[in-house]
Amino acid sequence: MIAMHKILVVDDEKSVRYSFRKLFSGLPYIMFEAENYDSGMLAFSEVQPDLAIVDIEMPGKSGLELLKDLKAQNRDVPVIMVTAYGSSDRVIKAMKHGAFDYVEKPFEIPHLFSLIEEALKSSKPQTSEPYTLPAKKSNQKVSSDERLIGDSPAIKEVFKLIGKVAASDASILVTGESGTGKELVAKAIHTYSDRASKPFIAINCAAIPETLLESELFGYEKGAFTGANKEKPGKFEEAHGGSLFLDEIGDMSLPLQAKLLRMLQEGSYERLGSTKTQFANVRIITATNCNLENLILKKEFREDLFYRIRVVTIALPPLRLRKDDIPTLAMHFLQKHAGPEKATTLSINPEAMEKMMEYAWPGNIRQLENTIKRAIILAKGSVITKELLTNELEPSATPITSQQNRLDFYLSSEIMKREGEIFQLVARDVEKDLIVWALNKTGKNQVKAAKLLGISRVLLHDRMEKFEIPRN
Repeated sequence: MIAMHKILVVDDEKSVRYSFRKLFSGLPYIMFEAENYDSGMLAFSEVQPDLAIVDIEMPGKSGLELLKDLKAQNRDVPVIMVTAYGSSDRVIKAMKHGAFDYVEKPFEIPHLFSLIEEALKSSKPQTSEPYTLPAKKSNQKVSSDERLIGDSPAIKEVFKLIGKVAASDASILVTGESGTGKELVAKAIHTYSDRASKPFIAINCAAIPETLLESELFGYEKGAFTGANKEKPGKFEEAHGGSLFLDEIGDMSLPLQAKLLRMLQEGSYERLGSTKTQFANVRIITATNCNLENLILKKEFREDLFYRIRVVTIALPPLRLRKDDIPTLAMHFLQKHAGPEKATTLSINPEAMEKMMEYAWPGNIRQLENTIKRAIILAKGSVITKELLTNELEPSATPITSQQNRLDFYLSSEIMKREGEIFQLVARDVEKDLIVWALNKTGKNQVKAAKLLGISRVLLHDRMEKFEIPRN
């Protein structure tokens, strides 16, 4: 006999519940329905479903509140959230509070069924006494200038990962090209974590001379060196209880890497000029725009530290792989930099937007923001035209438009130094970029991604494991 799975659908729209009932007709699912928070909690308690599908936007208490209380009642039941507006804040909060995943209206039916099957397989057998967890509440507000912007599948995968890792204290490595927003990811992880009320300290390892970086991180005692006229706490001390973001970690010297490794392993360190051991409770988030594995091969980065800092890796896609977000980002920067009065009258005409969509943005989001700032300053009327962007977005400056430019993109100065290994290193980078692109293009649907690339699912899985690309 085929096992029947109980699915609870909570949505205030009767037509949506009817659509689910039609979809599940003839399938091994028994559907139960509720229209709001109260009836949803009651049905969940009575039915004890194998899966819940919950709409975020409902009158009264929202779907997010229902999600938190469902997970508090029984954390083993997977919950798929449904939303018409997949903003970064909603997606991150949903994932943080334990959502299995989320889908947007209108549904893509094959993807929905794939998600349902995956969720049912992941759920544990029900116990007579459900686990209970205290509901966590946060009044932390995210400034519009400090939040991640975008609606593309690529950036929403990043939102999901942020939500999943925020509740833990695991060390996170954020990778991506310059200008992709790595510090914003670090801030989001901190903001949605239980450390949100404590300090978030950021330091760029490449911007501080090697001789000063150690004292910046660990502090120093009076008289530790010439000019040390008084004691100074380091960033680890300042970030106690909170999060410390180390940008450009690949630029850190090997001796300093050893001290950082000890801090990660034991939580202890000494200030410069002191033999007294100090302790700090700090979550470490690191970022890099270079290939740390290549630095390990060159003996420029410690392998043991590499595995310590990247318990979870969040790979930020370059802007050229999330072009659907360009209009949203452009309008966000327009409102941010035009001022309250000018922002209501200033607009970007279609030709200018088309030009921005065609450009490859080697400087990523930072370059886009600076381009919009420049256009606002130079605009004579109330419209940003194509002509205002001409000098900034010259065709000759656009990479990936010719064979040489495509090669230049992958042939970094570091790789060019690796004579005899260039083919292997570039081929690896190209292969990884292709797989990440295909997965983002298909909403992480591995069957579709393999078909799009013209390879088998077995080969796709093999490469995902090889390049450590998350499956979810």
